[in-house]
Amino acid sequence: MNPTKKPTYNMWRNTAFMLGTAWHSYKRVPLLCVGIAASAAGGIIAQLLLAPAVLEQVETHAPLQVLVGVILAFGAALFVLYGLKAYLEENATYGRISVRCWLLMQVDSKIADTSFSNLLDTDFLKTSEKAIIVCSSNTSPAEAIWTTLTDLLTNLIGFGVYLALLSGLHPLLLAVVLATTVAGYLFSNHINAWVYRHRDEEEEYWNRFGYLQRTATDRAGAKDIRIFGLKPWLDEVWARVQRLYQDYLKQRQLHYLWIDVADLALTFARDGIAYAYLIWLALTEGLPASQFLLYFTAVSGFTQWVTGILSKGTELHRQTLDIAILRETLDWPEPFHFEDGKPLPGAPDMPCEIRFDHVSYRYPEAEVDTLHDIDLTIHAGEKLAIVGLNGAGKTTLVRLACGFLDPTQGRVLLNGQDIRQYNRWDYYALFSAVFQDFSVLEASVAVNVAQRMDNINTDRVWQCLDQAGLAETVRALPHGIDTNLGRLVYEDGVELSGGQTQRLMLARALYKNGPILALDEPTAALDPIAEDDIYQKYSQMTAGRTALFISHRLASTRFCDRILFMEQGRITEQGTHESLLAAGGGYAKLFAVQSKYYQEGGSEDGADIEQE
Repeated sequence: MNPTKKPTYNMWRNTAFMLGTAWHSYKRVPLLCVGIAASAAGGIIAQLLLAPAVLEQVETHAPLQVLVGVILAFGAALFVLYGLKAYLEENATYGRISVRCWLLMQVDSKIADTSFSNLLDTDFLKTSEKAIIVCSSNTSPAEAIWTTLTDLLTNLIGFGVYLALLSGLHPLLLAVVLATTVAGYLFSNHINAWVYRHRDEEEEYWNRFGYLQRTATDRAGAKDIRIFGLKPWLDEVWARVQRLYQDYLKQRQLHYLWIDVADLALTFARDGIAYAYLIWLALTEGLPASQFLLYFTAVSGFTQWVTGILSKGTELHRQTLDIAILRETLDWPEPFHFEDGKPLPGAPDMPCEIRFDHVSYRYPEAEVDTLHDIDLTIHAGEKLAIVGLNGAGKTTLVRLACGFLDPTQGRVLLNGQDIRQYNRWDYYALFSAVFQDFSVLEASVAVNVAQRMDNINTDRVWQCLDQAGLAETVRALPHGIDTNLGRLVYEDGVELSGGQTQRLMLARALYKNGPILALDEPTAALDPIAEDDIYQKYSQMTAGRTALFISHRLASTRFCDRILFMEQGRITEQGTHESLLAAGGGYAKLFAVQSKYYQEGGSEDGADIEQE
């Protein structure tokens, strides 16, 4: 969030939001805050009264049993109050963590469920990243705010009691105490503001340290460090960042030193004036020693309460600024309809015709359109290949067809109806897909294929693995389809090769069995022989479905009913493999380049052909 932008929610609304969240998720948290504050303030007040009360009994020559009784009474009160405070704090921890984790779950759910176009919005990505940090630890604002609220309430209770105790003194003394306290707070706040303004600088240093630590220890970079001799470079960069960070720390500590100097001077002035006034009362009006001790201690304590109210109020304000970021993430507008959209019943045999009605699309903050006036009908049951150079707009076209993006101009129609009116989840249910970027779960092969934990049809899992050409590999694993993948969670996890992983993703798409199959470079990690094996089964895999197929290996397109050749966001050619070769256009020239490299044993993809 831009620091100069006025927060959408103020401190009171954000505090009310947290109280309401706690009340709905873990009701005891606000009640425990009140209990802890009352017991903490009560303990401090009891400590204040103890010494003057004992001294008063001594001054009045009270019997020993009365003196002992007063001491025992105060001792019992302190034991109960501090014991209650410790008990309540122990019980409050779980609730505060529960509220924070509930909020973190809401943020994660928002990010996971939000419209895909929001994930291309830099502002949303930055805001949601900060929202996660707000809920990431015990010291983060989503949990620390309860400590701040408790401390603020404690200070307010103490302030009220101490003000009542000092009300019998001259108002000028109270004015001096308040003036020195506020002056000290304002000076301290001014210095702390410098630290706060430079928090991004400190965070940047820690980000650099984190990057260097990850680079030096991550297995992905281990080979480069050894082959290219990167260790001296990493050491040099680390030392440079450390020197800069040390310079920053020196500046910060110098600012803190001025706070200490100012606090010492103001404390000396305040206590000196209060001490002189109370001595004058003792000499001229016979102020008892017990009251002298009570008032002098109360003056110092009163200052602490005022400072506490001011500092905790400021801290609460800063924390609620972070809570505002969290709320902005949760309330971020959704350009797509979900539960509020029109239901769209789907079935594996549902005929699906997708039409692009003069569609153009421009990515956020881009200066030109990625797609220009696309007019295209993908017929139900048609196998359509989309090819072209890198940046031609192939992946964007498929994203629009899958409903991940909405056109900036024109419409995408499903069986003649604009898809924007439907529940987007229902629309997504029509698609089985393999994309360039995919996620492998730290779970069993069966769970990765079925994408569910229970009621997995194991026969169908094996059928899909066989269609994808991975069945024999899985049978050779220690536990077959129950073998866990990845080693971050499971010590006995297995890591598949790139080609095997791509086959696994293809099996996952087949298991879902949606009426539309979208394949974005499904064989990019396969060697030519394995690729040919997949294409031999392609017709069988796509039987009865509408299929979209992106590839930069043009030889693979001959299995499709129709081929689109794209250039600079436009469809410049379309037809069958044979008709496009006969036309002698861009497709034919591109195919000739790739064929030359295959025949000469060069790059199998062609020198100028890259995956989009």
